[in-house]
Amino acid sequence: MLDNLPRGTICIEDIEMGMSRHLRKIVTDEDIEMFAQVSTDRNPVHLDDDYAQDTIFEGRIAHGMLTAGLISAVIGEQLPGHGTVYMGQTLKFLAPVRPGDMVYAEVKVVDIDHAKRRVTLDCHCAVDGKKVLIGEAKVLAPSRKFD
Repeated sequence: MLDNLPRGTICIEDIEMGMSRHLRKIVTDEDIEMFAQVSTDRNPVHLDDDYAQDTIFEGRIAHGMLTAGLISAVIGEQLPGHGTVYMGQTLKFLAPVRPGDMVYAEVKVVDIDHAKRRVTLDCHCAVDGKKVLIGEAKVLAPSRKFD
């Protein structure tokens, strides 16, 4: 048995169809600036008000992958949690996220392969109830048993 699994981790033995977890986060200017620094994506649509005003977005927007990172946070911290290994992720960006937006990120279990410890999760992010990102993640869930 693995006794060192962090509290809150949901092992493959306990995952059930329909289980879901979520988080809420306000995306700040600082978040966008830090993401630009870490990713090296300094596209002015994210960082320059004057430039962004003249784009189809009519203002600055957060990086799409910053928003997608909130899905990763739910998976890595809540469902299944620490010890989860990402195997794949699809993403479709539906609308921009702007500085100051409250993003709701949710994942829901839609398929489980207990024998292989694989879990498929429906993922989405929303702002004011409107989906801004949808996708599907495939992960390897932690187990209480040794392989």
